Amino acid sequence: MVINTNSSAQNAASLLQQSSMNLSKSLARLSSGSKITSPADDSAGLAVSMKLGAQIGRVGAAQNNVNNAVSFNQTQDGYLQKVNDALTRMSELSVSAQDVTKTTSDRQLYQSEFSALGSYVNDVATKSFNGVSLFGGTALNVTTDSEGATFSNTGVNLGSNTYTTATGDNISTLSGAKAALTNTESAISQLATDRANIGANEESLGYYNDQLSSLSNNLSAAKSQITDVDVATESTNYAKQNILVQSGTAMLAQANSMPQSVLRLLQ
Repeated sequence: MVINTNSSAQNAASLLQQSSMNLSKSLARLSSGSKITSPADDSAGLAVSMKLGAQIGRVGAAQNNVNNAVSFNQTQDGYLQKVNDALTRMSELSVSAQDVTKTTSDRQLYQSEFSALGSYVNDVATKSFNGVSLFGGTALNVTTDSEGATFSNTGVNLGSNTYTTATGDNISTLSGAKAALTNTESAISQLATDRANIGANEESLGYYNDQLSSLSNNLSAAKSQITDVDVATESTNYAKQNILVQSGTAMLAQANSMPQSVLRLLQ
């Protein structure tokens, strides 16, 4: 039996230190909700989770872009619904102006309304959405994923000849009314095509939005598997480490008292 070197106490102290460190880690995980509280806990997992987190952020940004594009298309269609009403009325006026029982002054009254409706259509052609022209005819490339892939959002051009010819007609004469009817019919046909394209844009963007939402959920689940702590399991581990610390403290006290038994040999 020796006094200078107490191997039992040293071993107990080493084990107690290890248990205390494990207890601190468990406490940090439970309080933070994360399994990785420092790079040393899981360096590879930390690297993967950082990449997943960045991708989740980009997916969210792409989803915002898609939603904004949907709003853009919905705004376009809202205007075009009223343009359809205007062109429909203009075609009716073109037919009414061809009534042989109408006088020139009657046709002039029709022309006044026709002209006002044409001005409305021309005004709609200048509208914008957050500074971006709604009806400039340019296709917009909408970002649809985290890597920058795009969808070509078909444009609508209310300034095309098909529309401007119709809105610029004059139905104050019989021949002018006949020409206006032909032109407004062409404009209505073009409008139907444009609204169909907008509908196709919205449908496609809706699919992209659902895809991005699903991807975001899956990426979040994958990141959670790496970083999120299992509270039930970690609580059990915390209780275990807490008991080990308490028992280690008690055993260290016992180990430190062992050399005192040497005094009995000297009595």
